[in-house]
Amino acid sequence: MDLLVHEALFDAAALNRLTAVADTDPLLVVRDFADPAAAEALARAEVLLTGWGCPPLTAEALARMPRLRTVVHAAGSVKHHITEACWRRGLTVASAAGANALPVAEYTVAAILFSGKRVLHSARVYRERRSWVNPLEVMGANGNYRRTVGVVGASRIGRRVLELLRPYDLRVLLHDPYVGAEEAAELGARSVGLDVLARDSDIVTVHAPELPETRHLFDRARLALLPDGATLINTSRGSLVDTAALTEELVTGRLNAVLDVTDPDVLPADSPLYDLPNVLLTPHIAGSLGNELGRMAHAALDELERYASGLPYADPVRAEHLTRSA
Repeated sequence: MDLLVHEALFDAAALNRLTAVADTDPLLVVRDFADPAAAEALARAEVLLTGWGCPPLTAEALARMPRLRTVVHAAGSVKHHITEACWRRGLTVASAAGANALPVAEYTVAAILFSGKRVLHSARVYRERRSWVNPLEVMGANGNYRRTVGVVGASRIGRRVLELLRPYDLRVLLHDPYVGAEEAAELGARSVGLDVLARDSDIVTVHAPELPETRHLFDRARLALLPDGATLINTSRGSLVDTAALTEELVTGRLNAVLDVTDPDVLPADSPLYDLPNVLLTPHIAGSLGNELGRMAHAALDELERYASGLPYADPVRAEHLTRSA
C-alpha cells in the first residue's frame, strides 16, 4: 500500500481499530515484497491488509509469506494484485468494493438527474448571455419525468444505481447477460438487449466490468443507435467505450457525455473533449475520495474483525467471480 494512500485511508479511529484487532505496526507500509526491510514482518504475516498500489502477489512474493492465510483489500478491485498463485495457495480474500461502489453510484445518479435537466447546456447558455434565459427554451422537452435510463451491467455499482433510482419517476432498462427478466424486475428495471437499450434510452450509464469481451462495448455502430440528444455516462472503465468514435459523435453535438474514465486514462492535451460544451469530463473522481475513504477503511476493518473472530467474510472475493466482475 502506498504511504499516501495509507495516510488517507486510516485516520486515528481506524488505526485504533486496527491495533485493537491485530498484532501489527500500524505505520508499516510495504511497497515492494522483495524489500529486505520488510522480510521479517512478511515472514510472520498471517493477514495482508492491502490497498491501491499493492504489488502483485506472485508465487515468488507469496514464498516470502509462509504463514499468510488471507488478504483484506481496503479498496475495490483485487484484479491488480490477487494472482492465480493466491488461489492455488488457498488464500481467502475480502474487499471493500461494496463500500467503494456507493460514491460511484451517487456520482452516477447525480449525473443522470443533471443530464435530464440539461444542466450543462443551461449553465453554458446562461454564462454566455449573462441575462434572463427562458427556462423552456433551454430545457425543451427534456426533464426527469418518465425519461428512459439504460443501465449497462448489474454490478455492485449498477445495482446500487438501480436502487437509488427507485424514488424517481423514470423508466429504467437493464442489460446484463447474467440477469434475467424476473431478477431485473426485482431490481426495478426491464431486461433488454444492449442494442435495444442503446436505441431506447435517453441516458445510458455504463457499469460493466473490463473484460476482453467488453472492450469497445460502445463502438461506432452502437453509439450510432443512441437517440439524438442522448447522454452517455461512463464511470466504469474507459476501454468499454471507443473514445475516437464517441469523440466524433460529441464534436457534432449529436450526443452528450459525462465521463469520469476515458481511454487512455488521461486524454491527450489536444483532445476536444476537454472543451466541448456537451461534455462533462472529470479526472476519475467518482470512486471513494476525501472523507469517503474512511468508509472503505472501516469496511475492511469490519472484515478483519470477522476473520479474527473466526467468522466468514461478509463480502468474500471468489476466483470464479473475477471472470465477470471488475
